[in-house]
Amino acid sequence: MAKRQVTVIVVEVLAMLTVVVALAGTPEGVLAEKGNTSTVTRTSVPSSSISAIWANDGGDKVTQDEVRATTNPASVVNSVWNGKTVSQFGAKNEVVSFNLVLEAARQTASKVTVTLSNLQGPGRSVIRTNQTRSATQLYDWTKTETELFLVRYLQIKGLSNNAYAGYGTGAIAEPQMPEKLRLPLVNGTYTGGWTDRPNHDKFYPDIAVPLELVPTFPIEASHNQSIWVDIYIPKTVAAGLYKGTVTVRESGSTTHQVPVVLTVRNFVLPDVPNSKTMLVSGYGDVAQRYTGEPYPPVGGPKDVLAKQVLANQRYIAHRHKISMIGDDADFSIGVGTTKPSSDYIPFLTGTAFTSARGYAGPGVGTGNNVYSIGTYGSWNWAKTQSGFQDATNAWEKWFEANSPTTERFVYLIDESSNFAQTQQWADWMKTNPGIGRKLKSMATVNPYDAVANVPSLNIPTSVFGAGLTAKWQSAVTKIVSTPGHEFFMYNGYRPGQGATHTDADGTDLRERSWGQYKMGVARWFFWEATYYNDNQTGSGQKDLFSEARTFGSANQTPDPSYGLKGSNGDGVLFYPGTDAVFPNSSYELGGPIASLRLKHWRRGIQDIDYIALAARKNPSAVKALVKKMVPLAMWELTVYDPNDPSYYRNVGPSWSSKPDDWEAARKALAHIIDGA
Repeated sequence: MAKRQVTVIVVEVLAMLTVVVALAGTPEGVLAEKGNTSTVTRTSVPSSSISAIWANDGGDKVTQDEVRATTNPASVVNSVWNGKTVSQFGAKNEVVSFNLVLEAARQTASKVTVTLSNLQGPGRSVIRTNQTRSATQLYDWTKTETELFLVRYLQIKGLSNNAYAGYGTGAIAEPQMPEKLRLPLVNGTYTGGWTDRPNHDKFYPDIAVPLELVPTFPIEASHNQSIWVDIYIPKTVAAGLYKGTVTVRESGSTTHQVPVVLTVRNFVLPDVPNSKTMLVSGYGDVAQRYTGEPYPPVGGPKDVLAKQVLANQRYIAHRHKISMIGDDADFSIGVGTTKPSSDYIPFLTGTAFTSARGYAGPGVGTGNNVYSIGTYGSWNWAKTQSGFQDATNAWEKWFEANSPTTERFVYLIDESSNFAQTQQWADWMKTNPGIGRKLKSMATVNPYDAVANVPSLNIPTSVFGAGLTAKWQSAVTKIVSTPGHEFFMYNGYRPGQGATHTDADGTDLRERSWGQYKMGVARWFFWEATYYNDNQTGSGQKDLFSEARTFGSANQTPDPSYGLKGSNGDGVLFYPGTDAVFPNSSYELGGPIASLRLKHWRRGIQDIDYIALAARKNPSAVKALVKKMVPLAMWELTVYDPNDPSYYRNVGPSWSSKPDDWEAARKALAHIIDGA
């Protein structure tokens, strides 16, 4: 066994290891430990196969082969890790995170366990960790504020061709790629092929498996293992400094302890996020994986299970401040349906998000703030104008009586160029003499086509790849200045906005929320969270725990420059906790497993809550900070050829890919809010 390398400072007396340490007393509890001295006394220290431990905020995607801290400890110092201590800060009613990286550079570490203590704060204030939480309690958050996850990795065998505004060639595409997947620039020319990209074929972190499901795990030699930690800060705790300890054991013996310091700032984030979202999920895909049937008999045990999985999925989404649509399992698309299903209603009114249902965290008592009627156009009321208007009257009447604060709309049609039909339906809604005229219409169409061809549409919802700045801005201004109209956007591609893909930078989804705020987009729509069956390219059901590609033609020959073409992670933000299709990958869990990308998106959403609070106190400073962080978003970019405004050349994302820059911006916003 290798001799233990002391990579952390221990903060309590153990039988095996006694450490006296003076922790930093800075307001953030963080980076510089002024005048610190540490005394280490060894009394039979067990040997460790873990060569180094360090942490980051999670925005740095550390591939599984990296052993950075073992090789160069100074290289891993960042905003949450000073070489000795994990330090974070946050507001009340916020979820903050850190990613703990355990390196086993020289030999396999066996039977590793990781635990987190309670975080003790001022007086008797405490942020709790439930050390006895079992796998059957993972969708009950009433007894814990912290969650630990074992991160699983997926191999990136090719670039996501729909993440970077289309490949193109050379200077058209390369600047849009993440830096670690970009070709080397040699004498002004991007040179080489797939294997010359620094992170080609590497394993990227994405699957956040609750640690209760894998309480003991190995770390292979020359690899690392990330442990993701979420900490919810309750509204009721006192502001101030909280301290705790991460304990790492190998084969039952404590080998490392890492101090954790959390500064709770004296302000509260809202329960309803300022950055509005909607994320699609479907009953059929979920039921297939958990029960083996896409549409089991209604009311039978498989149907009951599928609906419980969807309910647990809504809980997970709510804790990530994201709103679900399209997942109302009983929603019938036939004539006569006039309200959400009975088991969905508590999620709209907020009664599902209470301690009685096991829920605690952001948004207690607040409902899902959006409902899509007939997602992707899955309704058939348009046989006659009167039938359509009667149905929309009934829907609006139900919402006004039962869930009036929910934003609701009829999803008329998806990505259709039949503007005349879309306009007819939207006009039927607009001219409805009954209460249904208040119900909004929505369709996916770009803003200038909406203005020119579908003026009655309340909510044009557009994807953005490239386009003329003035044309876009003129159309968007026209839409948002029309009473009763809003502008939504969906999905996302570099360089206009951050990408959702597994191979994108960890800061991309954080930027997306900032770009949404900057450009005044009322709600961000993402097309699918449970795209488990690749029916678009015909490659069928995917084993999502072993393959990063969520869609892409089967039996492809890898492209010499881009690798195996397809899309990594697009359409999958929840992994199936049970998998009847691929039983060897199943955890037999009655609900979903979150992706890290869901957590990156939450970080951006919470940033916008900071922005909203700070803008009330110093709007000019906030505006300048937003512009600094996102100089050019979406249609602010200038296309290469105005006569062919479909692509960019030599244009990469305008925002920083460095997580520390984003954390510095969040800290600046916190200072504006509380004056610290």
